[in-house]
Amino acid sequence: MSLLLPELPAGPLSRLRWALADGLTVTLRGLLHLRREPGTVISGLLFPVMMVLMFGYLFGGAMQVPGGGGYREFLIPGMFVMTMVFGMGESVAAVAADKNRGVTSRFRTMPMAPSAVLVGRCVTDMIHSVLGLAVLFGVGLLMGWQAHGTTAATLSAVGLLLLLRFALTWVGIYLGLLMKGPEGITVVQTLEFPVGFLTSAFVAPATMPGWLGALAEWNPLSSTVAATRELFQNPGWDGDSWIAQHATTMAVLWPLVLTVVFFPLAVNRYRHLTR
Repeated sequence: MSLLLPELPAGPLSRLRWALADGLTVTLRGLLHLRREPGTVISGLLFPVMMVLMFGYLFGGAMQVPGGGGYREFLIPGMFVMTMVFGMGESVAAVAADKNRGVTSRFRTMPMAPSAVLVGRCVTDMIHSVLGLAVLFGVGLLMGWQAHGTTAATLSAVGLLLLLRFALTWVGIYLGLLMKGPEGITVVQTLEFPVGFLTSAFVAPATMPGWLGALAEWNPLSSTVAATRELFQNPGWDGDSWIAQHATTMAVLWPLVLTVVFFPLAVNRYRHLTR
């Protein structure tokens, strides 16, 4: 008895509806997995909270903010960015788990839109990131942090954070498709810390050795940190380099560059996975 497969839709609109429906199905699958693993979700949400409490209360008294101002208001926008960075490791782990268990290969043999798996993963991670950002916003408010800018400026800052997360999601998806074992995932998650700390998130690059400060300034994360501080009207670091003076512009350009590079890499890697 032959297996009858459903006829693939013809026409651009029908294919678009097909892709959206399949992408929604994969997204719902990802959200169901999050609901069935509350321990993983809670630990992922609480880790940034622990970090901000540790730096805000244990180390904050010894920190000096360039130009004056409270260290907690200086810190919180940096921790928003770090939360977006930590989410990349979760993307790597989820994609690698599906690939190594054969789930991704099974999806590729099914009559579903080729984009559904990657888009569904991306949407799931973005929803999780919004939740994590909301939790950290609440913690920041309880610690005395405030967004002093206008509502439009605050929403723009949130948009920049989510734009960064969107770009890092595609970096994570690509790396997850490359991973062949837990060792690689551990390496990626470990590298999040030096990459995240080598920024202006916790201290001003001016306090670092010259060459290290230059690296911190040109770290794409630093642009988002500086831009969100400016939009929130929180204390920041006014560097005199070109990259520091154009932080908001670069907070848009850096994520776009990362997306342009890693989105096609992820799609190509997915298409050429061994079944």
